[in-house]
Formats: sequence, C-alpha cells, structure tokens
Amino acid sequence: MMRPTRIAATALAVLLVTAACGGKQTNDSAEQSSGSCEAGEGRITIATGNTGGVYYTLGGGLAQLISDNTPLKASAAETGASVQNIQQLVAGDYDIAFALADTAADAVEGKASFDGKPQDIAALARIYPNYTQVVVRADSGINSVADMKGKSISTGSPKSGTEVIANRLLEAAGLSSSDISAQRLALRPTVDQMKAGQIDGLVWSGGLPTPELTDLTTSLGDDVKFIDISDLLDDMKKVNQVYEEGAIPADTYGLPADVPTIVVPNLLLVTKDFPEGNACAITNLVFDKKDDLAKVHKAANALDREIAADTDPVELHPGAAQALEATK
Repeated sequence: MMRPTRIAATALAVLLVTAACGGKQTNDSAEQSSGSCEAGEGRITIATGNTGGVYYTLGGGLAQLISDNTPLKASAAETGASVQNIQQLVAGDYDIAFALADTAADAVEGKASFDGKPQDIAALARIYPNYTQVVVRADSGINSVADMKGKSISTGSPKSGTEVIANRLLEAAGLSSSDISAQRLALRPTVDQMKAGQIDGLVWSGGLPTPELTDLTTSLGDDVKFIDISDLLDDMKKVNQVYEEGAIPADTYGLPADVPTIVVPNLLLVTKDFPEGNACAITNLVFDKKDDLAKVHKAANALDREIAADTDPVELHPGAAQALEATK
C-alpha cells in the first residue's frame, strides 16, 4: 500500500499537469473479449470538478491508483463538474466522469440541461454521497432559502451539479435565479468573495468535509452559518427521486450542532462503449482500494459494494456489473 503522502502529492501533480493540458489524451486499449476483467493498455482521463472540491481530490487519487495497479495510465482534470463532465464524456473528451446522480438521471432522460437529447452513458458504480451545503454570512439576514431573495448568492460553476441543485432549491422555495443576484462561481472564488464580504451566501454540493469550506469556516468562524434546507426535500423529490434526507455532522466544520440537509449520491460514469475489461478492473479497484482512496479524502469511507449497483435510472455498464455481481 502506498503511503498517504505519496498518493496525495502524486495525485496533485497529475491533476496540475492535466489541468494545464486539458481534455482526453488517448485510449489505445486493445479490443477486449466479453467477460474479461482485466484492463488493457492505454491512456485514460478522468473528469473531476472544482479545485478544493472532493471530485478533484478523489479524481487525482483514483488516477494514481489506476496507473499504479493496471496497465492503463490515467490522469485527472479540473472541470466545472457534473453537467460539463457528462457533455464532454459523451463528446469523447474524457473517459470517466464524476457526476451527481440527479444530473446523470437528467442526462439519460434528456431532461433539463440536456435539451431533450438522452445521453449515451453508463455507470461504473454509485460511490459516496454529496451533501448540499448552504452557507451564509451570519449578518446577511438569511435563515432559509426563501430569505435569499434580493441577496448575492453563489450558485456554483456554470454547468455544474451544484448549479442544478441551487436552481432547484430556489424553485422549491418559490424563487427563481432572477430573484437573487446569482454569482455563477467556482468554489475557490466563492470562498474568497465570502471572506471579503462581497457575497451573502453560497450553495455547494460536495462530500464531507469539502476543503474550501473548511478554510471558510476556519477563517470566518461565527461570521458564517449553515442553513437547514430539509423542509424543501419533498418538493425536490417531486423533481427527482434520488434526493434523500441527511445531515452535516457538527464536527465536520466545528459547528454548534448537526445541520439537516439534502443528500444526493455520486456516480462514476463512462460511455456505453467503454471497454468491458477496463470497466470491470476499475470498478473492482475502486472498492478493493477503498482504504487508499480514503487516505486521499475521507469521503471515500462511504464507498459500499452493497449499494454500488444502485445507479437507476442510469444503466450499469456490463463490465461494472460483472465486477459487482458477487455482491448481489
């Protein structure tokens, strides 16, 4: 097993190089016979998310594990996250993509951001859950999503899963994006503007803890607070049944108490023509090396083979199904 510091440092280097170059490299994997659970040779790229987010951190760790444990050489790239990831996955820019389950459901059904065009994607696995984290300045007068009317709120990067959820939360609260001063910012500039007092609040969908929010809460302390949005769950479930009730534990960010919120699973996605041997080998690797991934980010502790195949309405890739079959 690799030392945690080596995994994290190497993963970061991989990410920085890929972010600079951008996009998919090449995939020279030989045609694999059906039923194979061995990866072929080649190069693959993983679409992650914003720097400071869990996709970015775990994506680098996963790329390193693939490179160290299979004939494949993997790299990971910073992206705007879910919607962009799926669009560029289908376009052939990336081979594997992290995405929120609600955005992936929209994709296969051709809804919302996907304009009536069902996307040709499949899932390797359901992975860890994302927690909807709504943070506001304590002096903003915001105690609910409805209170955001007229306020300056970061709704996440354009074409991100966070933006999808933020807009749905606003709608569930009887608002629209035009009712707020919507700042479509990545997480790092969002946190910087919160610190500078330039925006009133943010919506973020991510694993726990999200490093940039740890920075925010450590820096501002009681000057920021998390909002309970669980009263909007029923309306959110009318849009998509993947939304679930959850809570941000108090010790995640040194909060006074647990904060009820809305949770959505994450999926690892590929296109349907992704080689079966690669899909099987990588899916096994994710769960066999769970402890290594948890050293990169503890959100990986939530990886669970027992529910990994629960990806509906996104079809499980046949190679992934082979890897997870013994769990059923």
